[in-house]
Parts: sequence; C-alpha cells; structure tokens
Amino acid sequence: MSGEFLGSSDPAYEAKVLMISVAARMAGMHPQTLRQYDRLGLVQPGRAAGGGRRYSVRDVVLLREVQRLSQDDGINLAGVKRIIGLERLLEQAQQRVARLEAELDAAYRRVAELESLARFPGRDLVPTNRTSTALVVWRPRRTPDR
Repeated sequence: MSGEFLGSSDPAYEAKVLMISVAARMAGMHPQTLRQYDRLGLVQPGRAAGGGRRYSVRDVVLLREVQRLSQDDGINLAGVKRIIGLERLLEQAQQRVARLEAELDAAYRRVAELESLARFPGRDLVPTNRTSTALVVWRPRRTPDR
C-alpha cells in the first residue's frame, strides 16, 4: 500500500456512493466477499438510508489491496487487517509529522523576524541584566504513550 492508496484528498475519492454490486465489479470480487470483508472489519462502507452498503473509490482501492495481499502474497485476512491498520497509523503519523514540521518552520521564521527587529541581533530576545551561576536539574515528565 502506498500514500496514493491512503492519501488522496479529493472528496470524490472519499464519497461513499457506490452500491455493493458496482464496488464489487470495480474490485473484481463477488458482492458476498465485500460483505464478508465488512463483517471482518477490513473495509468500512457507509450506509444508505435503507441500510444498503455504500463504498467509495478509496474502498475499492482498499479491496483490491486486500485481494492482492491475500491472493498474491498469501497473507491471511487477520494479517491483512493488521497491515491495513498499521498503514493507517503510519499515514496519521506522517501527517502529524508534516504538521509539526510546518509549525516548527513557522516558529523559526517568527524567531528570525523578531531577531531582525532586536537591537542586538543574534542575542537573547529577552535581555537579562545579570548572569546566574545557579544549577538547574531538569527531568522530563513521564507521560503515557499516545
């Protein structure tokens, strides 16, 4: 699976509008296979007002990937489910890293901007009148894993 598989931001790619028969045909599968994958939690289709399953193009790409992993690579469905879950976690982590990098870049730009306005560029933004010889011991707080 690739970023292309999970990363499209086009709303049409995510829209849950395909009936099960259409999605099955697009994925090259029998509709019963899609129902089974839904029960196993491999794919989460939307629901129409009448309760019928609705799939997106993203779901069809995922169905093809499930089929490839299970048939071509011989991975059982539990393994496929785990791989899909890890791919989603990886995508979320990559998005978070990208956001944090953008925030860090913005912070560096802001510091550079403030330093350029300072009377003595390259020095502390907040001038201090005296130096201290105090020793401070810092210990990070332990936080539960996120």
